[in-house]
Amino acid sequence: MEFEIVHLPKEKWKGTVIPISYKTNEYYDVVVSKTDKGYSIEIGKKDLAKPIIHSSEEYNFPDKLYEDYWENAYAWGVLDNNELVAAIETDIELWSNRLRITELWVADKYQKQGIGNALIEIAKEQARRERRRAVILETQSCNVNAVEFYQHEGFSLIGMDTCCYRNNDLQRKEVRLEFGWFPQEKKKLNREEVEIRMETEDDWHEAELMTQHAFWNKHHPGCDEHYLVHKLRQDKDYLPELSRIAVKDGEVIGSIMYSRARVVDGPDTHEILTFGPLCVEPKWQGCGVGEMLLSETMNLAANKGYKGIVIFGEPDYYPRIGFKTCDNFNITTADGKNFDAFMGIELSEGSMKGIKGKFFESDVFLNIPKEEVEEYNKKFPQLKKLRFPGQWE
Repeated sequence: MEFEIVHLPKEKWKGTVIPISYKTNEYYDVVVSKTDKGYSIEIGKKDLAKPIIHSSEEYNFPDKLYEDYWENAYAWGVLDNNELVAAIETDIELWSNRLRITELWVADKYQKQGIGNALIEIAKEQARRERRRAVILETQSCNVNAVEFYQHEGFSLIGMDTCCYRNNDLQRKEVRLEFGWFPQEKKKLNREEVEIRMETEDDWHEAELMTQHAFWNKHHPGCDEHYLVHKLRQDKDYLPELSRIAVKDGEVIGSIMYSRARVVDGPDTHEILTFGPLCVEPKWQGCGVGEMLLSETMNLAANKGYKGIVIFGEPDYYPRIGFKTCDNFNITTADGKNFDAFMGIELSEGSMKGIKGKFFESDVFLNIPKEEVEEYNKKFPQLKKLRFPGQWE
């Protein structure tokens, strides 16, 4: 079966019952024993004297999407002829920076077709994007198929609750088990492992492909940054002498593209720099490649006499490199606004003093027609568009 995973908007799907059911002839027996030195816990798979069957109808409170107690819930699903046949819902555990899978369900006749794996991968991708330290979920010790599926998906046992559902969960063979998956910790690359150089025409397609990977589904379903890179190279404000790519083992793994910008204060115009996109191939994100590109090109720009840089960027990333919101420089957007994602940095101490006014970047950033992007996408592998939390509906 070919299937497409789609976002399930809260306003449409809130209250939808998730008909989770299962039958099992086995269970994971949980034995907790008090010892002289503490406690001993044993968990092992055993056969049941008679099957355990659970259905959604037996509960007074069946599982539903977007329950009020999940304040940051977000759901995706698979539809077949407009009927929901699979779903996953996540919620952010803010206090511990973990992502909890609150619901995961695939209808019986749609199982064993890769849908469950694809839904789990969506949750893992959300965790990576939001820099969550773990993905966690709950299942029951008698739901053997679920336990084995989660282990196959890379989850490990992280805890249990022996009286979550009733006070005799141990005797009923239905103990709550908590499982967790942890994103791989990435090792920082050494400068000697990465070549940073100017781009050549032979690098163009690979650099654009890397840009597509870096931004795909990041700000909205799909992306247009790879097409922006193509257009920017032809723009009069583009500065190839400052722009750089990062190469490792012959592969383009990152790039930064600079262009001229200006701050206008009545009759006075000040030339400054902006950059974008700055991006890194997803598998190398978190390894310090972006910082390398920034450090080297900012030094290069300073040596060429440029005074400062103004960007629209991620406010949880650039401040740790020294960027500040532009209200610190008396600079606003073209329409007179300031916000966290609008940032700047001086390229030497005090170099932005005397520069104030409204920021303007090249027109190439302002109008990227969707139809041109879709046509340009034909040059690249076809990736699936998907909506993630934080994107506009």
